[in-house]
Amino acid sequence: MLKKTTLALAVSGLLAASAAQAATVYDQDGTDLEIYGRIAMGIEGGGEKDGVDNGEEFRNVGSRLRITAGHQITSDLRGFARVEWRFTGDERNQDSGFDEVRNSYLGLESQQFGTFMAGNYDSFYDDYVTSPFDVYVEDGYELAGGGLQARGDSLGYISPEVNGFQAVFSAKHFSERGFTPAEQSGEGSVIATQGGVVYATGPARFALGYVEDTVRGGGNGENRFGATATYDFSDAVSARLGYETRDDNETFGGGFDTAGVGGSFATGAWNFHLDYYNIEPDNSSDSRNAWAAAAHYDISNNMDVFVELNDADQDAISDVEYDVYYIAGVRYHF
Repeated sequence: MLKKTTLALAVSGLLAASAAQAATVYDQDGTDLEIYGRIAMGIEGGGEKDGVDNGEEFRNVGSRLRITAGHQITSDLRGFARVEWRFTGDERNQDSGFDEVRNSYLGLESQQFGTFMAGNYDSFYDDYVTSPFDVYVEDGYELAGGGLQARGDSLGYISPEVNGFQAVFSAKHFSERGFTPAEQSGEGSVIATQGGVVYATGPARFALGYVEDTVRGGGNGENRFGATATYDFSDAVSARLGYETRDDNETFGGGFDTAGVGGSFATGAWNFHLDYYNIEPDNSSDSRNAWAAAAHYDISNNMDVFVELNDADQDAISDVEYDVYYIAGVRYHF
């Protein structure tokens, strides 16, 4: 169903293996262990073309391996843990194997009191606020991102859902412990918070959130705010609206306003997505009009294929020329 592909990412992606293909290795006396992985390969082309070869290339597309564990402590309290690695899976990095620890966290989940988490997990702002637009395997998503002021040294809380409302809050600590004077930034310890509120009623869902977009975490030192609204006309048709903004900083710049509109359509084993964005940088008369389109087909519960197109309209804000980016590939989930 379409709702599962566009919105459930935000509801269950953090706490469980989430993929239906996850294999249960152990489940006894309230303790469980699951393993999930995927191998994804594709052929991409297009994109930047000035002075570079933007022809076709066979490449890895987000392959990963995940282990999720849990234990029922009481009838209402469950402990859980998760670790996930990315691996490149192509000839350019054969020696590196696993190249990133994407997630590693643990926590306590209570139906009555909510969920408490600690460690390296994805951005709550991305998972709960902007996730309706995160429907593409590769390029095409112009809002937030899973690593936004997240993935490491974080504490988070997810409230229970009450009358359609749910709130989330997370704080990431940037420490310079162990750094030499030459390595220190001069800012010392920095904490970046983020949070959001979600309200769902019937076929509609609304989300509002913010992120302290600190320079240490790749931002410009200003707060980022975002909101999305989705409406499921049926199990097959869904529409979405989104807006994101960040003020310009006197030192680092980086202000922008982004508005997005899109929709998804599902029929049988097919899922189709189409999105348009207008991105207006602060202190500039130039703006981008980006679009993305995708067709995904489920061959089986364990295998799917995809074709995606994306024009980020980078030509509008730079002297570099770009072609439309395209990718076609296949993913096997196990």
